[in-house]
Amino acid sequence: MASGTALIYDEEMTSHKLLWNDPICDIEVPERLSTSYGQLQFYHLVERCVHVPAREGTEEEILLVHSSEHLEVAKSTQKMGEEELKRVSGNYDAFFFHPNTYRCARLAVGATLQLVDSVMLGKVCNGMALVRPPGHHSQRNAANGFCLFNNVAIAAEYAKLKYGLQRILIVDWDVHHGQGTQYIFEEDPSVLYFSWHRYEHQEFWPSLKESDYDAVGLGKGKGFNINLPWNKVGMGNSDYLAAFFHVLLPMAFEFDPELVLVSSGYDSGIGDPEGQMNATPEVFAHLTHFLMQLANGKLCVILEGGYHLKSLSESVCMTVKTLLRDPIPQVTGEMAPYQSGKQRRLQGLVGRIGFGIPRWNRDGSFAPSAADSTRSTSFFLLCQL
Repeated sequence: MASGTALIYDEEMTSHKLLWNDPICDIEVPERLSTSYGQLQFYHLVERCVHVPAREGTEEEILLVHSSEHLEVAKSTQKMGEEELKRVSGNYDAFFFHPNTYRCARLAVGATLQLVDSVMLGKVCNGMALVRPPGHHSQRNAANGFCLFNNVAIAAEYAKLKYGLQRILIVDWDVHHGQGTQYIFEEDPSVLYFSWHRYEHQEFWPSLKESDYDAVGLGKGKGFNINLPWNKVGMGNSDYLAAFFHVLLPMAFEFDPELVLVSSGYDSGIGDPEGQMNATPEVFAHLTHFLMQLANGKLCVILEGGYHLKSLSESVCMTVKTLLRDPIPQVTGEMAPYQSGKQRRLQGLVGRIGFGIPRWNRDGSFAPSAADSTRSTSFFLLCQL
């Protein structure tokens, strides 16, 4: 039986950096990686993990998800000067290129795939990849939201192709909706995608209608896309735990994934200027622990966002400690749900509505008569919190 926790980190990914003033992009800094890794060292967690070297993702691997046009644009930036890099970056929503961005993005892809291989081959039980640039906003033909290549989406396609997997769960706890991942898999019933995100009735970036609770997938993928949009800031530990207990976990156990991939954005944690949420680092230990019960423990955690360095680095450490099977810490701080009286009533109602109703037929197809109304009603109630 596999044992051990992989940790993948390559300092070169800190060379991707902003070369000009941009108030939107200036929070995505190299210190996000170096501070997180430094905190893991401080807690003596690095030496307890299995070191797996990063590698560059191949062009063929990147093309599992992205278009050749997108790949060629990324490649072309390697020899550009600052002004040309700035011009090309301006073609995208919230993205910046550096001459070494393409190399870093390939390392991010390759590190993610190294983690998948280590887990699927039984070299380790689970693991975490600390990578930059992040990936969950990037789309088939476009960089977006600090993301060039969609690391987790590539990993899912890679795992299906190499290991013949038929059921992969992607859990996206970043505070922004991973619309890139949703677009890639919205017609694919082999991938169950769950995202909670700050939404505020479509006022918060990326401000898309398809980030709402009623976007459940298309065609054969209908029923395999789960959005839980938060319409208020200030969500805390109890809200995140309720979302797992009442929404994600019942469906995840029913789906019975063969591999779990986490788009692990910690901008959903306390102190982050983007998320403005109140969840403490300890809650990520609990969320990780719950996911370790799925897929025979095959769990790959891949870094996405997180812009408050202290909150980010502590949350990374809580996640890795849990992967190493350290005791789960007690959740501290305020545990009353947000707007406590109203939310308790709504959460109780959500529990009574019955998330245990099957959502898929035995052949894996979506069962709208049983699930559509249940999910839509329940999500509507949760999303008003």
